[in-house]
Order: sequence, then C-alpha cells, then structure tokens
Amino acid sequence: MKTIMKTHVGAYGIILHDNKIALVKKRRGGYLGKLDLPGGGIEHTELPEETLRREIMEEAGINITNDKLLDVVATNIKWEMEPNLWEDLHHIGILYQVETNEYNLKTDTDGLDSNGANWYSINELKKESLSPFAILALEKSGYHLES
Repeated sequence: MKTIMKTHVGAYGIILHDNKIALVKKRRGGYLGKLDLPGGGIEHTELPEETLRREIMEEAGINITNDKLLDVVATNIKWEMEPNLWEDLHHIGILYQVETNEYNLKTDTDGLDSNGANWYSINELKKESLSPFAILALEKSGYHLES
C-alpha cells in the first residue's frame, strides 16, 4: 500500500441566512458525499480573499458584499484514492464570515468538486453528513452540532 502525503490550503466562507448555512456537496476526494463549506484551494499569486470570492462564485453562484477573517483551522484525513493508493491529507482552511445580498444559490454542479450549493438549517445538521473540516468551521463559529 502506497500513501501520498499532501497539504491543501484554501479559503472558505461561512454564509448564513435565516438560521441556514450555504453548503456544497462534495463530488470527489476525501470528503466525497459530505456537505462542506463553499471555497477551495488558493491558486498561485492569489490572495486568500480573491480565492474566497472566486470559489464562492464558482460553487454557489453568488457575489460577496463583505467578508471578515474568522479563524484558521486544520484537520487530517486519510482516504483511499484507488486500490492500494492512499492520500494522507493535511487540510488547512482560512475561514471567513461572509455577507451577501444574493440568496439564490447555484444548485447545479460546477463540474469539479461540488454538486452546487444549497441552504441547510443549522439546527438540523448532523455531524455524520458534514466533512470534518465543515464541523471544525461550524464549531469555531460557535455552533454545536448533534452527533
């Protein structure tokens, strides 16, 4: 069994509206099938705020009116990429509290990482439906999730 060690650094937005949060459903990778924050990897020469705006437009189809740096979190996951090939991922996320005046999310696929975005009631979210990264982000934001 071969293991690839990888570090991924990204910018992610916590977008709240009417006690709901905008989340994407992951199409690939270690978080496959899990709900996650909209956001993604920082490209070469890109500032985290630029990444945040680009990724939220790509995944959720909305513009940001304001963002505030919230925290930086990290988690590790190990997942099987293919038979006998594993990835040990160190996932570092720069978290932002995001404001928008647009609430109609893009619900179709972006063709890459997610199946579009939807609003989810924070009170109804269960840990097993979320990526470990999204759980950390919500807990850092002061939310306590049911198991």
